[in-house]
Amino acid sequence: MDTQTPLANTDLTIIKRILIGIFIVLVAQVLFVAQDVVMPIILGVLIAQTLRPVVRFAEKRGIPSPLAAFLIIVALAGGLGFGAYSLSGPVSDLISSAPETGSKIKAKFAEYRDEIEAVKDASDQVQTLTQGTDTNEVQEVVVQQPALLSTAASKTFTSLTTFVVALILALFLLSTGTLFYEKIIGIMPLMSEKKRALRVIYDVERQVSRYLFTISLINAGLGAAIGVSLWLYGMPNPIMWGCIAAVLNFLPFIGAWGGALAVAATAMVVYPTLGTALIAPAIYLGLTTLEGNFLTPMIVGRRLELNIVAVFLTVTVWGWLWGLLGALMAVPILVIVKVLCDNFESMNAFGQFLSGRAAVEKPEEEAEAPVT
Repeated sequence: MDTQTPLANTDLTIIKRILIGIFIVLVAQVLFVAQDVVMPIILGVLIAQTLRPVVRFAEKRGIPSPLAAFLIIVALAGGLGFGAYSLSGPVSDLISSAPETGSKIKAKFAEYRDEIEAVKDASDQVQTLTQGTDTNEVQEVVVQQPALLSTAASKTFTSLTTFVVALILALFLLSTGTLFYEKIIGIMPLMSEKKRALRVIYDVERQVSRYLFTISLINAGLGAAIGVSLWLYGMPNPIMWGCIAAVLNFLPFIGAWGGALAVAATAMVVYPTLGTALIAPAIYLGLTTLEGNFLTPMIVGRRLELNIVAVFLTVTVWGWLWGLLGALMAVPILVIVKVLCDNFESMNAFGQFLSGRAAVEKPEEEAEAPVT
């Protein structure tokens, strides 16, 4: 019997891991299929967690939470709507002028045109040899793609619906105060479980809301700094670039480089020489690098520092599931998972994987006692 017990435990461990893998695959499938329902819910929870410090500040000043939540959500919706309306013109002009911008960029790199044409001619010759010379025997079937404007309009309507539902849900979560928490605690049968659940809930809320609110302020400040800097350098539509920088900064890795490339493409059209055009994206990258490597770690601290590999994988997976909006929500979702792992002993191993180097090497006496 003693020799069979380790084998049985090993089999149970293998079965448990297989079931966990199947559960993860099923959850991913549900998130992908039901994204029109799940995405607004998660976004609403994130918005509510971000704005909760503002609601509590208003409560301390004597404003009831329902009124404070209503005023904050209305102000946020009005600000987003006004900003989207104000930026719709410059963004539309930027998109419509993309072909002209591409032609002007090609003119900037005219000195490399001979090499590019040689490569293109070689590619055409290879394609001719592989397809044959008798054009009567081969017919190409071209599938007409949907128009770009209709696709963009459809995505815009879907995003607008998602934001409206998320804002309404955030309004309900903020206006009810602690009612949702009380319902969760009421499900627990024992007093010890109620206390533990209350401690975990408030710890998660405190850390996540502080992180999201702080990161939102930092990104807004970064957008303002980039907008002012590009305005001083003479770039057109600096407010648009500042807003784009603030939004893209929620997207690690890709956000800073994507914004810098967009600024570079526009700057090559605006400025006469390649050297002066590259200064604008250098300003963009310089400010984002300063924010990411110095400002954010100093303000947010090291406790919620995340593993760069985990961040990259999370952004990739959520971007694959939900597109750009999923990629923007990836890091806040990862922070919530990290805080949950820190509060449950059974999830500590996964939480250590999500942690950055500084958090992993933190002495035990500085860490908070996890909940079993």
